[in-house]
Amino acid sequence: MVNLTLMDISTRISDGLVQLDLAASSEQLNLLKACIEQLSKWNKAYNLTAIRESDKMVILHLFDSLSILKKLQPGRLLDVGTGPGFPGIPLAIMDPNREFYLLDSNGKKTRYIKQLIHELGLTNVTVLDTRVEQWQPEQPFDVIVSRAFASLTKMVSLSEHLLAPQGYWQAMKGEFHQEEVNQMPSRVSVISVDPLEVPGLEAERHLITIKKSNN
Repeated sequence: MVNLTLMDISTRISDGLVQLDLAASSEQLNLLKACIEQLSKWNKAYNLTAIRESDKMVILHLFDSLSILKKLQPGRLLDVGTGPGFPGIPLAIMDPNREFYLLDSNGKKTRYIKQLIHELGLTNVTVLDTRVEQWQPEQPFDVIVSRAFASLTKMVSLSEHLLAPQGYWQAMKGEFHQEEVNQMPSRVSVISVDPLEVPGLEAERHLITIKKSNN
């Protein structure tokens, strides 16, 4: 893996979008490229991600985020534990008509995201610098997405108050372990487990969709 030139980044992203079967306008492609450029630039000073090489950033952050785009449930979306903006920012670029809320308790990372969405001109993204269990929004969310939680049970317990009665959790995971599902509380049900194909990545990825059992 290497640091790519600006032209290489554009080509790499374009090729990956084809593999993901996603159509992007030239503006969206430029925004996705800028997302990686800014992360690579500011990561040197602020240590926003352990991933240093731009090629790895494209695969492990950008493509990994976009691999769930076609499988997302509709409605207002909360990205819990977004870190430096993944999967929320790439998804917001590709789905400009949806409202995205990106939550993280790391002020350094949320300040970076606020600056990023200003520079990218994204008007469908709200950044929240708080802890998930402490936040009380005016209205619940239709979809809660996370790729940061180690445990499905913990994700559900900490964010349950944020999800609408008919809403969905969609958890991004690596390998799928049935025992993790078996340990979940009976008040929730797993609706689907979808394998994900991430261009350039051989490791397993899955999207687990969960909802409240009484709905």
